[in-house]
Amino acid sequence: MLPSNDPRRESWVDIPEGSDFPIQNLPFGILSKKGGEKKVGVAIGEYALDLSALYDFGFLDLKTFSHHHFENTHMNDLLNLGHEKIRQLRERVSYLLSTESDDLKSQTKRELFLVKIDELDMHMPVKVGDYTDFYSSEDHARNVGTMFRDPDNALLPNWKHIPVGYHGRSSSIVMSGEAIHRPAGQQKPQDAEVPVYGPSKLLDFELEMAFVTYPGKPMGDRISTTEAKDYIFGMCIFNDWSARDMQTWEYVPLGPFLSKNFASSISPWLVTLDALEPFKVKGPQQDPKVLPYLEYTGDHHYDIKLDVIIKPDGGEETIVSQSNYKHMYWNMVQQLAHHTVNGCNMNGGDMLASGTISGPDPSSYGSMLELSWRGTKPLKLKDSSERKFIQDGDTVIMRGYCEKDGVRIGFGEVSTKVLPSK
Repeated sequence: MLPSNDPRRESWVDIPEGSDFPIQNLPFGILSKKGGEKKVGVAIGEYALDLSALYDFGFLDLKTFSHHHFENTHMNDLLNLGHEKIRQLRERVSYLLSTESDDLKSQTKRELFLVKIDELDMHMPVKVGDYTDFYSSEDHARNVGTMFRDPDNALLPNWKHIPVGYHGRSSSIVMSGEAIHRPAGQQKPQDAEVPVYGPSKLLDFELEMAFVTYPGKPMGDRISTTEAKDYIFGMCIFNDWSARDMQTWEYVPLGPFLSKNFASSISPWLVTLDALEPFKVKGPQQDPKVLPYLEYTGDHHYDIKLDVIIKPDGGEETIVSQSNYKHMYWNMVQQLAHHTVNGCNMNGGDMLASGTISGPDPSSYGSMLELSWRGTKPLKLKDSSERKFIQDGDTVIMRGYCEKDGVRIGFGEVSTKVLPSK
């Protein structure tokens, strides 16, 4: 039997050319139909496979799983079973959807288990208990340091020694399609002696990827870089909204607060590490040499192509950035090892974001702060309007995919419209 990510595996489900969801992908999500119960589903082409129905009809291991693992508002209970059980589940689903199996192929069974994705509502895939945001792109960190500090010393002394991160706010992580309001807060204009209060004038996106964890080790224990892959379920696209004028005023001495906690947006499908395995690439040479607990073997960076689009209200889409996740300096296994090296315990469904993903070329920068270089180089959209930062009515869309050997593994998209401040 072919492995689930083998490019030779084919499905009896019709997969449109260029689909994000071939049989080699099978991302997981939470879905419902016409206000019905929320269920765990797997995307395949233009369809979602209802895992709760699959379980109820006896096609999944009745001893390992229960009905509540698949008919549930979130996937946390399922993830709490651990990576081996979920890997077995994914392999089973892949087999059932492949041309090697006729179990679900009949028209009657197709109608029982498959639902068109465009007929479904998608929901938060996990209940995020804790959310951590890293700052792991050297190009991004160097750009920001150049803008706000000394170009000759753009990176702070600790940056190449630790995957810098901070704890964010999980309650304001929202799904693709959910509009957000422009945040308001304190800002201090350059020519003002005292701060003022009002809607942010410098609203920005941050192009990121996030990974979701399985339950970690008990509090006090560490997860090594070698073990880390067994504690990572999968990934989604993550837009970490930022209010730059509020951030500039508040971030010293304790870092971002109200400038970041008002909203972050995610794509609905979680793509597993097994699906991404063929797209691993080498990371950058890390210099200076990292401490032993951050050393790793093998490849743990991923070639994920990422686009950022701005769509004005009623207007056309304009691609403003084309970046790639492979540009990250610190990878996921290093981030997780660092997060737990002090004994911090991880829970199933925790979300860890990469930090802004910027590449070496200006067209690959992952934020408006960089793309417009702090507002000094406005971007022109297809309707001839200009953007220094995000305006009310704009929709920001992020899309991502990997492609190799004729197989495309996609993440779908995260799309968010910006409404005026309340």
